[in-house]
Amino acid sequence: MDLKIVSLVPSITLLLCDLGLEHALVGRTKFCTEPKEKLSGIPIIGGTKNIDFQKIQDAQPTLLFATKEENVKEQIQALKKHFKTIVFEVNNLEDNYKMIEKIGKLTQTSERAAQIIQQTIQNFQLLDTKKINPPIPTLYLIWKKPYMTIGKDTFIHAMMERIGLCNLFSHQTRYPIIQNMQTSFFEKCKLVILSSEPYPFTEAHIRAIREQLPNAQILLADGAYFSWYGSKITEAPAYFQQLIEKINKS
Repeated sequence: MDLKIVSLVPSITLLLCDLGLEHALVGRTKFCTEPKEKLSGIPIIGGTKNIDFQKIQDAQPTLLFATKEENVKEQIQALKKHFKTIVFEVNNLEDNYKMIEKIGKLTQTSERAAQIIQQTIQNFQLLDTKKINPPIPTLYLIWKKPYMTIGKDTFIHAMMERIGLCNLFSHQTRYPIIQNMQTSFFEKCKLVILSSEPYPFTEAHIRAIREQLPNAQILLADGAYFSWYGSKITEAPAYFQQLIEKINKS
């Protein structure tokens, strides 16, 4: 049976293309934009959280990939009634390797999947010699109005730990809302990372944060390297090394 795949997760769509499976893609979300040159002809079936069921029905996929993080539980349950739907939960690198391995087995691309896993492991081993020590108390912001950060059960948290950043909200889960930064709790914050996604923080936002946390270093960061599991994370150690150098210079 020919593979016909719908991906509901941008990072998995990229992984599928890196596994050489773009020819098998029959549907993607509007947020699945990488690699651009391979996706122009792939139909869009809605967003990650507002799926167009009719378009998926028309595509008749033999495999559908989703994650607990990106997609809506009720929508995925509805899809499971009609299609072979694989749902991943990726909170750390080990989860990531298991996901890549499983996708490789399901799509008969195990050899290429193993290469991606091995390259990622090697790249992170090299990074381990560069990580920040002792860890820096860090606030990682993903949203504005209200400000939102990340808890201990996220892939972002795992990436922060890996490079020597101590997540200020490691005592909480998922996405805590911050009502007021000008409290004694934030006095220990030494670094603020403004992510490029999902909220597109820019240089213009740094001044507002600095007014609230005048003693913290504030840096913009490419959020994809902190949150896109799959094959994208293979490139992350090189990016993290540059980020570590910026932090150490200040």
